[in-house]
Amino acid sequence: MVENNLRNKTMSGLFWRFLERCGAQGVNFIVQIVLARLIAPQLYGTIALVTVFTTILQIFVDSGMANALIQKKDADDVDFSSVFYFNMGVCVVLYLGMFIAAPYIAQFYKDSELVAVIRVMSLTLVISGIKNVQQAYVSRTMQFKRFFFATLGGTISAAVVGIAMAYKGYGVWALVAQDLVNKVIDTLVLWFTVKWRPKRCFSFKRLKGLISFGWKILASALIDTVYNNIRQLIIGKLYTTSDLGYYNRGKQLPYTVINNINTSIDSVLFPAMSSQQDDRNRVKTMTRRAIKTSSYIMWPIMIGLAFTSETVVDILLTNKWAQCVPYLRIFCISYAFYPIHTANLNAIKAMGRSDLFLKLEIIKKVVGIVVLLSTMWFGPLAMAYSLLFTSVISQIINSWPNKKLLNYCYLEQLKDIMPYILLSCVMGVCVYTVNYLKLNDILEFIIQVMLGAIVYIGGSRIFKFESFYYVANTLKNMGKK
Repeated sequence: MVENNLRNKTMSGLFWRFLERCGAQGVNFIVQIVLARLIAPQLYGTIALVTVFTTILQIFVDSGMANALIQKKDADDVDFSSVFYFNMGVCVVLYLGMFIAAPYIAQFYKDSELVAVIRVMSLTLVISGIKNVQQAYVSRTMQFKRFFFATLGGTISAAVVGIAMAYKGYGVWALVAQDLVNKVIDTLVLWFTVKWRPKRCFSFKRLKGLISFGWKILASALIDTVYNNIRQLIIGKLYTTSDLGYYNRGKQLPYTVINNINTSIDSVLFPAMSSQQDDRNRVKTMTRRAIKTSSYIMWPIMIGLAFTSETVVDILLTNKWAQCVPYLRIFCISYAFYPIHTANLNAIKAMGRSDLFLKLEIIKKVVGIVVLLSTMWFGPLAMAYSLLFTSVISQIINSWPNKKLLNYCYLEQLKDIMPYILLSCVMGVCVYTVNYLKLNDILEFIIQVMLGAIVYIGGSRIFKFESFYYVANTLKNMGKK
């Protein structure tokens, strides 16, 4: 009975989280296409530089303490309130730090316009501090339906503001306003729809206990985020803002697709696993299901996007963005491995082993930095290839502890998903042959999508892939509900 209840809550949560991500990213995807046609690549490079700094500092808000609240078995209002006040204090300090540092960052990149942009965009840190504990409460209680309305409201409002300002010629400020409005509306909707409010209580003892778990997750996320964004800082310094714009755009398109699936699974899987942390067999079953199902969905999408990248860029972004195609292909392959990363790391966190989580991050990033330093002098494309290489190595490292924790080793995981990888590659080759027909871009893309779906779904039925029937039955059951 308890197991069925958990499964129902998990599937319901996954449904609403996926619907939220698809809705938000769908609107955002359309907005980004419109903005890419109105705004030059070098302006995207400028905003990408600022986003690197705010993204890194955002880790102090989003990671660590929120994960600790979700993982703790008996977290109550004292825990949540203590974290809320602590987070708000941290956010104010972070904003003041960015306000003071803005002129120095602008001087380093020799762009005086960055000062005002940094100071305005950094306001998102304070806004995120307000909603962070609300998000943790929603995740812990698995009320993911709340995220749907909050995120969609913020995304739609931001879309209207961003497009209107870009059309009026505000350039980089259209992108700044879009991000800021998104965060504000998202926070307001979540604040008024979630019943939890901070109480007039604060416990250093409780906070200390949460920090003992959370600081390792925070440190891990900080290392990971700095590492993932350092390439953009280096490109912005050693090369041109246009190079950074192409790199960032090539990364953004597959990330938008993968983020819908991966974020949905990640946010639902961790609290679900945490509730079963005393049952290792159950955690292993959930980890295996997550890897198999998400890989079955992600691999054909990423391979399909990689093989149709030239057509997709021409249709959506116009030929002025053609130089982002190589980056897009590299990131598609890199992101296809995300299911193994996500599921293994969630299992480690759910088992309360934040110490292992931190050690893994340190090992991965040492390897990654060595590879990055070896390739950064050979151009942005070489740096992108280095990320692909380290992504493959990282999935092996992430899975290593679960050989002992869950008796689920990397070779077993790879064996579980290899049929999906092979079928996706066959599908990709079939899709690519359509290019030789020299058709109109839109007609060519439609044929490629249809052919890809026929080959992959048909192959799934012929080879009787278990994940195909699992996904089909899950969708059927959701449709009945």
